[in-house]
Amino acid sequence: MKDYPGSTLSPSVPLFWERTSDFFHLTKPKITSLVLFTTFAGFYTGIDGLFPFLLLFHTLVGTALMAGGAGAFNMYIERQLDVLMKRTALRPLAAGRLQPASVLIFALTISISGFIYLYFQVNHLTSMLSAIIFAGYLILYTPLKTKTWICTFIGAVPGALPVVLGWAAANNNISYEAWILFAIVFLWQIPHFYAIGWMHREDYRRAGFPLLPAIDHSGRRISRQALLFIALLVLVTFLPYLAGTAGTIYVTGASVAGIAFLSFGLHFVRSMTTVSAQFLFIASALYLPLLLTLLIVDKIS
Repeated sequence: MKDYPGSTLSPSVPLFWERTSDFFHLTKPKITSLVLFTTFAGFYTGIDGLFPFLLLFHTLVGTALMAGGAGAFNMYIERQLDVLMKRTALRPLAAGRLQPASVLIFALTISISGFIYLYFQVNHLTSMLSAIIFAGYLILYTPLKTKTWICTFIGAVPGALPVVLGWAAANNNISYEAWILFAIVFLWQIPHFYAIGWMHREDYRRAGFPLLPAIDHSGRRISRQALLFIALLVLVTFLPYLAGTAGTIYVTGASVAGIAFLSFGLHFVRSMTTVSAQFLFIASALYLPLLLTLLIVDKIS
């Protein structure tokens, strides 16, 4: 076999790394990283006493496998629709770089491994919760995307549960504090998705997804709903402070961040442009990590 000029690597080596990269992208790394961060936040805020680093490690490994498996399954299920959208047409399966059978085997392998790992290395409650998240995302949300715009709210449930999963991993129970965190992440997802949806509304129309950004041509419903959920979110972010699970650092930072987020929501309502949606998306992408970081920092201090 010939080597590449000026290289000691055979042609099979670059091909190996390309395939590895493709399988890695099946796991939807950006979404998985957000899942891991919310899981960590739930875990950290739920811990009292000595911090169990090994338990955290096991929790994040198992969660990463389950989240990555769900992402791969989603790409397998939506492979024909992904071809129709510019933002997804270059995905490994949609672009034909991987075969459906290989993707299905990969998704099954890492998903089952993640469930078993959480079951034996963390606790039974966490593994069962991961299975609920997995099923909610693939059995409810994914099929409903082609049927009704209400799927956004249904999909926000498994999207918000990883923070509860983190709490369950730390405590082997789910208390009301965990559900407050769930409410925060749930409400945050709506304006976050609406910003993405408005930016890519033509793509969704082309693929036949009846999502609100695609069917609300004027943008009035989507912008007003986005602002409504931001307002509800800002109110809910005061609950950790009122419940005594967060202090002054958190509530001060949350207040400032909430006002800023609301301002971007108002700008989106008034202009309804792609640029204002981009600004809202950036604001939302910064808001949740900042809020959860404030919770963590407040607890450290």
